[in-house]
Amino acid sequence: MSRRRTLGTKKKIALLVSAATVAGGGAFVMASTSNASQAPTVKSAADSTVCQGLATALGNNQKFIDGQKANPDAQSAARIANREAVIAQIKVQQEASGCAAGESAQDSQAAQPSAPAGGAGNAGAGNAGGDQNAGNAGGGAAAGQQVCNGSTVTLSGEGGAPAASSNQFPAGTKLKVTNLDNNKSTTVEVTSVSGSCVLLNNAAFEQVREAGKFLIRRAVIEKVG
Repeated sequence: MSRRRTLGTKKKIALLVSAATVAGGGAFVMASTSNASQAPTVKSAADSTVCQGLATALGNNQKFIDGQKANPDAQSAARIANREAVIAQIKVQQEASGCAAGESAQDSQAAQPSAPAGGAGNAGAGNAGGDQNAGNAGGGAAAGQQVCNGSTVTLSGEGGAPAASSNQFPAGTKLKVTNLDNNKSTTVEVTSVSGSCVLLNNAAFEQVREAGKFLIRRAVIEKVG
């Protein structure tokens, strides 16, 4: 009788240990599943307007760097270093916004938006005869002419007073950028070269942006001086 009782006790202990092991394993699986479900979702440019704007800004700066490397001059090294610092800051903004850090997209050409009411008298000159190239005349455009037809506008990530950079207009050119989604405008001077028709620096972009967005899809750009 005493032997049977001893074996019975051992079996009970073994069963309790097995049950505890299974329960612990189940708790581990549940904890792992819970942690996985709480992992933040990384968004791409296709999922978010914010991510698209940041990806476009990064792509435009990278395009500028590639151009400087392909055709270097005495100032290329300094320009490249500056844009690399801008790209690093954009990546920080991408991560903070839940976007894929380092994702790049080149500036897209959208359908030409209509000019805002009360715009410059020759604002429609760029579309005369349906010739979109006339609106992309760049430095050869007359004052008051609409330019960069169909271009989206984003930020370069550079600091300082409101200014713009461009691959079509020389330094000193003054451009008026209007965001048709909120009717806000800013007039800025081109101070440097970039990889797209117009890139606004941070201060200029803040003057026309919609809250939480890093891309202006519907913009009218006019050369005013």
